[in-house]
Amino acid sequence: METSRSQSDHPVSLPNQNASASSENPLALVAGASRGLGFLVATALADAGHRVVLASRSADALTKAADTLVSHGHARSAVSTIVMDVSDRDGVARAVAQVEGEHGPIDVAIHVAGVIEVGPAENTTHEHIEGAMSIMAWGPINLSDAVIPGMRERGRGRFGVVTSIGGLLSAPHLLAYSTAKFAAIGYTEGLAASLAGTGVSATVIAPGLMRTGSHTAAQFYGNAQAEYAWFAPAASLPFVSMDATKAARRMVDGVLAGKPYVILTPAAKLGARVHGVMPGVTTRVMGLVGRALPGPVPGATTPVPGSKLAPRAGRFVKLLTTLGDRASRSNLEPEG
Repeated sequence: METSRSQSDHPVSLPNQNASASSENPLALVAGASRGLGFLVATALADAGHRVVLASRSADALTKAADTLVSHGHARSAVSTIVMDVSDRDGVARAVAQVEGEHGPIDVAIHVAGVIEVGPAENTTHEHIEGAMSIMAWGPINLSDAVIPGMRERGRGRFGVVTSIGGLLSAPHLLAYSTAKFAAIGYTEGLAASLAGTGVSATVIAPGLMRTGSHTAAQFYGNAQAEYAWFAPAASLPFVSMDATKAARRMVDGVLAGKPYVILTPAAKLGARVHGVMPGVTTRVMGLVGRALPGPVPGATTPVPGSKLAPRAGRFVKLLTTLGDRASRSNLEPEG
């Protein structure tokens, strides 16, 4: 998930140093690819033989991600980057035009960019929700507007949007996040239906908790330290969360196969099915879970990054986040 701010107002790409070496391979663009799950999705696409364009708002983070991919054995000629803010419609259009002008038509585009903000509804502001919507709802719309017309014209293409089980079943203390993810799922479902028979597909990707190391990049408000203390272990424990590398591979497999839906983790699959049949029951269960989480703090609306909260966490919390911390380091997330 991508939360860092752009260091440029215009698209900037690293040159594809030897395009002829891989120009026959399909081209994939991953939005939010500088770290975390987006980086792993880009890695999975590269492993599958695609030329990959990593897109994000931070030029420095993109350079680090591209260098890491190359250090893992991928050809420099098959890895490019472009600075792109998915919330900027015109900027996305310019970035996509630049990529296709330099590297040829985009065959696969996957939107992974996002931000996790954790806190009680009482401390959630309009600004929190608007920020989440700009990236995780408008982002997929802006990207699809830029890539889908060309795919339709060519009669082939794959488009994927990483949403969440939180977009099918709203979780407590993730109100802004779930609001944006619900919107993204509705849009991608409708897009998939409209593309039927064109040779182009759109895939909803709805994972449960994954060990991406996102707890250090997530933002916390209300009783921020207490919010971190429950979220970070939940995103790290092996029986609760899924290995993110495996998850990324399954996401890519589903998108390339043109599947309309990819739901990952047994808990996410079960939650989606139960909510579809008994939404009232699951809503009441989520209410009970919410009552067990930290209460609101008047006026505490300013998000605090997990990387600042991690060093102040208790010894037991640090023990529970061991796997998540390891994932954070390997997936280029901020270190706590």
